[in-house]
Order: sequence, then C-alpha cells, then structure tokens
Amino acid sequence: MFKHAQLESVKAWIGDPEHAALPLRARVQRAIRQLILDGVLEVGRPLPASRSLATSLGVSRDTVESAYSQLHAEGFIERRVGSGSFISARAQHFPGRGKSRKTDFDRTPPVRLSQRGNAILQNGGVRDFLTPRPFAPGVPETRNFPLPIWERLERQVLKEFGTQALLHSPPHGMEALRQAIAAYVNLERGASATAERVLILTSTQQALTLCAQVLLDAGDPIFIEDPVYHGARKAFDAAGLACVPVPLDRDGLMVEHLLEQTRTSATSPKAVFLTPSHQFPSGVTLALDRRLAVIEWARRHQGWIIEDDYDSEFHYAGKPTACVQGLDPHHRTIYIGTFTKSLFPGLRLAYMVLPPSLVTPMTIARTLQDGHSAPIPQLTLARFIEGGHFGAHIRTMRAVYAERRDVLVRLVREHLADFVEARVPGGGMQMPCLFIRDIPESEAVERARQAGVDVLGLSALHASPHHRTGLLMGFAAHAPHELDVAVRKLAAVLRALCD
Repeated sequence: MFKHAQLESVKAWIGDPEHAALPLRARVQRAIRQLILDGVLEVGRPLPASRSLATSLGVSRDTVESAYSQLHAEGFIERRVGSGSFISARAQHFPGRGKSRKTDFDRTPPVRLSQRGNAILQNGGVRDFLTPRPFAPGVPETRNFPLPIWERLERQVLKEFGTQALLHSPPHGMEALRQAIAAYVNLERGASATAERVLILTSTQQALTLCAQVLLDAGDPIFIEDPVYHGARKAFDAAGLACVPVPLDRDGLMVEHLLEQTRTSATSPKAVFLTPSHQFPSGVTLALDRRLAVIEWARRHQGWIIEDDYDSEFHYAGKPTACVQGLDPHHRTIYIGTFTKSLFPGLRLAYMVLPPSLVTPMTIARTLQDGHSAPIPQLTLARFIEGGHFGAHIRTMRAVYAERRDVLVRLVREHLADFVEARVPGGGMQMPCLFIRDIPESEAVERARQAGVDVLGLSALHASPHHRTGLLMGFAAHAPHELDVAVRKLAAVLRALCD
C-alpha cells in the first residue's frame, strides 16, 4: 500500500489545475509514474490493489486499471497474475531516481550552446508584434482586407484541386504563384524575372538566412546600411558574418564609403544588403547613380547584392523607382519580396527572384529548413494576383496609408513638437522621429510600452555610436482616431521624462 504522504502526493497531482486538461486515467497514471521517476517508490515494491486505490482516490476502479495498464505497457510496473502489481526493475536505470528533481534542476549548470547558438540567444531573435498596438512598425492594416474575395478564391482552389492541394508543394513553390509573381514584379517593379527564377518562401527572414548561409562563410564580412533593418543584421550575426556598416545620407547608401573600404580592406566584403526603395528605417530612396555604382561594384568584385524590397508598393509621391535587380545585367542581385506587409502577416508567404546560378543551391538549402510552403495559400494567392485583386488592394491601401502618414505628421507636430522632429517619409509604413531634447531612448520605449504604445528605438538599428536617438513610429495599422489617442499617450510619457 501507499504511505499516507505518497497517497496525498498522487491526490495533489490529480487535483493540480495545470493537469486539468488530461483525462482522469492519465492523471492517475502520470502521478504514479512521477513517484517512480523520483525514486519515491522502490523497485519491487507492490502497488495497492486497483479497487483499494480507487476507493482512496475517489475514482472508479476502471480508471485505476487503465492507469496500471498504461504503466505496465511503458515498463514502469510488472503485473503478476494472482500476486498484484510491482515497481519494475527497469525503472532503476532512470538517471534521476533517488534525487529531488526540483533540487537537481536548480543545480544543473547552464546549457552549453554552440557559438552560433550563443550568438542567436544573445541577439534575442526577431520579435513580431502579435497583437499590434499603435506605432508598431511594419504592421499592415488587416481590417480592410477583402476576406470574401479570398474565401471565394480558396473555395475555387479546393474544388479544382481537391485532395491534391493537401500534398507537399514543390520546394521552389507552386508554378501558378511563381508565374504570377514574375509577371507582377516585371510590370510593377521593373524586374527581370521568370517563373523558373522565383523561389517561394515563408518570410523575408528565411530569405536573409538562406543568403547568409549559402553565399558566405562564418567570419566573412558583409556590407550593411547604417542604420539597418534589425532582422537582417540579426540573421547575418547568427550566421557568424562580420557586418561592415556603411553610412547613409539623403540619397541612401554612401557608395563611396563602400568603394573605399573595398580598396583598403584586406578581406573585402563580397555582399551588400540594401533596402533601396524605402530604406529601413530612414525612408530615403537610393539614388539611381548609386544603384548603378553598386551594380558595377558587384560585377567587378564578383559580389552579391541582397535587395530587400519589403514595402515598395507603398510609395506616396509618383511611381516608385525601379528595383536594382531589374537594372543589373550581370545577374549579381538577389531580389527579396514579401506579402506580409502588402496583404497580411498570417499569410506567411515571401519570395526571392534569383540569378540563374543560384536557383538550384538556394532551393536545395531551403529543403533543409521547412521544406516547402503550404499549397492552398499559394494557389489562392496566385488567383488573387491574376484576378487583379492584389493590385486593387494595393491601390486602396496606398491611399489609406498616405492619409494616415499625413495624420501622424500633423499629430506629431501638434503634440510632440517639444520632444521630436519628424522625418516625413515618401513611402513605407513607418516614420522616424528624432529627439530634440535629452530623452533616454530605452526608458522612453519601455514607458511607452507600459502606456499601451509600441515604438522602436532608433539606436538599436545603428551600428555606429555616432547617431541621433529617437523613435520609429508605424502608422499603417491604425485609423486616425486611434493615432490621435496614441500620440497623446506618447506625449504624456515624454513630458514625464522631461519634467
């Protein structure tokens, strides 16, 4: 029979609210198993008869019998006809027997990770805003998305493809979507793409990780913009690359710095990361002469240009500049696009337009990550693009976002003029605001978060210590009245910090 303390331990385990989702038989079985694993029940010790234990626990005999049967199947107990149930000798080989598991855990030294694992842990990964609050950068408005059209197209896909749509997608993506993307970027972005050169992925982050792993070795340098999109730098850091910052001015990346470092460095970087349409976070556009200069640099040094065209659809003054990839006749540019910003984050679809020489290496490397993207969203998105719905949605949201940018500019000048200077972007989904007073940036970000406002500190995006502090404020996902409330909250936070 169980001792009183052991019986009470089983009762406590069964009654623990954390285990309430388990069936009663599973709770009884796991409670007894835990006593065995902890060494509380010795090898060879008899267990109570099922009827007796059921009475003590206030459960049915069938529940205890089911628990005993599972323990027997897992090798924790032996059942002998006419003699009862006993703790199995196999249980003595469990390494934690006879020790307090909590004490053992408390004394366990920190886990030893690889250098890459430690780098990933230290840089903290990339945080998505799961429930967007005002000013979270890079978050689109989803309340305007035409769900009825999407649902209709998805039903068409399921009706046409049936159970075929439930199978694996090819690792490079469904042909219909690759064709639709190639046609779209050729027309709207001035790209030079074919369906065969499009690789469907789940995110821009996956694309950046693939570029870091396939194109460069650990320790290799890579040119990055300064400031730079934090997800890119973290992907490159995690791969062990040495990021070499290149400063910006009003015309984008200062290419003369890149060329100078190439001439004077013993180990010149063989890749450069760019956000040329709307630089993140400054919002500036890379001038044409500098685009051509980067292309020539890549040709001359057999380098790679990693072009992230993350929100090029949202340009508010005329048409956006053609992408770098479409200007590059030497096939040295990898073009990255995503539907996370233009449609909705839950879609989890992005893509790369690759030079012909990289199609096979990148596709094979992708199979070692998540293998493929889900076919149903791919096929639905292909019809969404082909039917003109994607273009119509972009036009609608471009007007919405332009209005919200203007509203935010007005609100910042009305309520935050004593604290920040707004740098009004010509496109994109966020606006940098530079402090004009001595305000502790990290404390401002934290206090804003506590007040219900998500802003991103600009310092985290800079590699150089020589920069002005400030906040990056997203405006796309919230209506004018929501922006008004949020700006007033932020004003109260900054005012309290300055008093």
